[in-house]
Amino acid sequence: MNHIFDSPFRFFYLFLLILATSITISCDEKKIGVESPPIVEPPVVDPKPKEELKPITDMVLLYGGGTHRNVTWNKQYLKPYVTYTDDENTEHWLFDGFLFLEFVTGNPQLSTSRIFAFGYGSLPARKQEWQALADYYFTPNNAVYALEDAIADAATRIGVPPKKVRVVICVPQPIPTGAGSRYPQVPTDYWGDINGKKIDLSKKEDRLEACTWYVDYVSRLFSDGKFKHVELAGFYWIAESIDETSNMLPELSDILNRRKFSLNWIPCWKTVPIPDFFSWKNYKFTYAYLQPNYFFYDVPLRRLTEACEHADKYDLDLEFEFDHNVRVASGRTKVSRMYAYMEAFRKNNMLATKKIAYYQGSDVLAQMYFSKNAPDRELYNEFCEFILEHQRLYGK
Repeated sequence: MNHIFDSPFRFFYLFLLILATSITISCDEKKIGVESPPIVEPPVVDPKPKEELKPITDMVLLYGGGTHRNVTWNKQYLKPYVTYTDDENTEHWLFDGFLFLEFVTGNPQLSTSRIFAFGYGSLPARKQEWQALADYYFTPNNAVYALEDAIADAATRIGVPPKKVRVVICVPQPIPTGAGSRYPQVPTDYWGDINGKKIDLSKKEDRLEACTWYVDYVSRLFSDGKFKHVELAGFYWIAESIDETSNMLPELSDILNRRKFSLNWIPCWKTVPIPDFFSWKNYKFTYAYLQPNYFFYDVPLRRLTEACEHADKYDLDLEFEFDHNVRVASGRTKVSRMYAYMEAFRKNNMLATKKIAYYQGSDVLAQMYFSKNAPDRELYNEFCEFILEHQRLYGK
């Protein structure tokens, strides 16, 4: 693949890249949104239909692994994500997919933190941080093990779920360094070695080798757990935009697909004429969930309609977004925006046609469930009814 920065116009292209990045909105680095330009047709995408690999109807995002997180994903705290008990005291299975992910090892403001994706300050994570992140997700009484236990407990009350609950694990971005990179002062072999071979992340083949090592390591940890109620469904590409590391994605997807794992992506909304999420199939993602990014900014309500239109036109799934601003403790300043997602997804027939991923800030759904404030509990119940409605309608 030709690299635009090798051309005589590299400084011009660099300026365009910086400009595009400056108007990108992501889940964790929110910037002020602006109006979208008219839709421009994207490049031709791979016409081959994607294979359905352990599909998930409703996937919740659970952040964890960085020392700055104050949430412990134990069995008790996962309970309100695993099942929901309605007003008639009937308990239902809730999310059928759990995405465990992290962007940074600790407070992004600290120079000692290491990042798992571009854009979060500090230096790129090394093999030792990648391994520690995977180990965190497979610590007893936490994350995947706690999810297994929470499902097992619920199964004693309402019977085993109709299918195993699916787990998706983030794969860190193999960040290149050295001359010509965003980290020119960092040695190209900073990451570490595999079987005695120094990995040079300035090389595409070594980036792919590092990611394959990580996939195999997570797979071994999962196998060691001998889980009965959860299964490893796939991996999540944590970078929210297409960048200089993305040329390895088709090959990574092939590696995962041969193992019957999916490659998932949640691209952020962009206001450039041809957003990269239009051509997501070119990178062979199995599933891509578009972030509307309506909840966070003063953008028109029609942003949600636009997101639904893009999802239909470009075969994308969708992300549902909310955070602590829907809670009583935060003044419920944006609760109307949470309802707007429900209304837009219903009105545009997204519940019958699209998978949904759920961004909840950190642990807001659990906060609502355990809250002593009636409006929080009522909103939790309404949201869970929305998920059950989606599960009833999807694919029909």
